Amino acid sequence: MAYWKVGILIIILVSSHQSTRYIISNGKIFFRSDAPLEIIEAQSEHLEGVLDISTNSFAFSVRNSSFEGFNSPLQQEHFYENYMETDHYATSTFSGKILDPIDLNKEGEYIVRAKGILQIHGVSQERIIKSKLTVLTDRLTISSQFTVPLQDHKITIPRIVYQKIAEEIQVTVEAEFKVQ
Repeated sequence: MAYWKVGILIIILVSSHQSTRYIISNGKIFFRSDAPLEIIEAQSEHLEGVLDISTNSFAFSVRNSSFEGFNSPLQQEHFYENYMETDHYATSTFSGKILDPIDLNKEGEYIVRAKGILQIHGVSQERIIKSKLTVLTDRLTISSQFTVPLQDHKITIPRIVYQKIAEEIQVTVEAEFKVQ
């Protein structure tokens, strides 16, 4: 697996001396395209990431070719080759900072805003994504739902399948972190 962009971010985050770093121990990402003629859903359990609470920094990455669960093998092939172009754009990433304070000494749920660069299909967009962060005694969990407009990342839909692929994709992320 080559995650050189996220790898650099992880090295930067890991090199800080007095940090509280959390690494994803279990992460999933789901997407849903709800178009007039077809619903397409897929997921990946290969979400990787790091969260550094001392600096409120984070970096996430998923291999675009790790998504499974499509309606058919042909649909998966079209996703890999025609839309995500996984030969050219191997990963999608999101990295940046958490904008809201988190009290790790107090168990509970926090609604936080994550501001960063979302890179999909080789196109970077600044985004603020709300997430629910849950602090537990031995771990953190994050869950988030957001939409990704295909046009923002230069993913084009051929006219012939325009009614089968939504212009905005619904994305759900669930991750469990453990202290590194």
